[in-house]
Amino acid sequence: MPGKRKTPEQVATMRRAGRVVALMHEAVREAAVPGALLSDLDVVARDVLERSGATSNFLGYHGYPAVLCASPNDTVLHGVPNGTRLQEGDLLSVDCGAVIDGWHGDAAFSMVVGGDAANPEAAALIHTVEAALAAGIAALHHGGRVGDVAKAVTRVARGAGCDVVKHYVGHGIGRQMHELPDVPNLWPFDGPNPRVRAGMCVAVEPIITAGRARVATEVDGWTVKTLDGSLSAHAEHSVHISEDGPVILTLP
Repeated sequence: MPGKRKTPEQVATMRRAGRVVALMHEAVREAAVPGALLSDLDVVARDVLERSGATSNFLGYHGYPAVLCASPNDTVLHGVPNGTRLQEGDLLSVDCGAVIDGWHGDAAFSMVVGGDAANPEAAALIHTVEAALAAGIAALHHGGRVGDVAKAVTRVARGAGCDVVKHYVGHGIGRQMHELPDVPNLWPFDGPNPRVRAGMCVAVEPIITAGRARVATEVDGWTVKTLDGSLSAHAEHSVHISEDGPVILTLP
């Protein structure tokens, strides 16, 4: 099904929410140093939301207990920020969002704790997922299809020898954090492949693994890990499809 088109005024409000998400990313990156607790990062993100006059779209979502997901190493996504202490060389993926006047922003990034030199394998995986995100966003244009994103993400990931997580996908975004259409990352895929129209807003969200992209959810009901223990990286931006092409809403 097609996504709902947004007015310029609505997109402008989503851009405000997106800037708050970008500020959260910036603050969490600075705080994610060796020795920091994952729970410390959630406190930092909450402070940004409060100072920005925004609310969290993660906190309370289906009972989720935090304002961000902090997923280290073989955790694919939905890592609950707990008392785990970061170590130099950890690959950390962070996903969070913000709401301004009822309109949502959502984005994710991955980083190497202590800098890329601390874990070159992780840094290479992050470079690949960021390239896949850029390719997926570039594939969005009026009259195209969401499958164009999946083709672009899969081409970049497989070209670097990585695998693509199938069952977690990008999505429409607006008044709700998750709206139609789904935006798959793996090509080919089963399911709808609707056209992209100017005015739509979607979150492009590649999730890749260094090993096989077979995953399982832990007993907490949230944390998703790779079955083979391989590293995973995650990147995401909220994007508006304008008449002139895609515009990222979650940049600083």
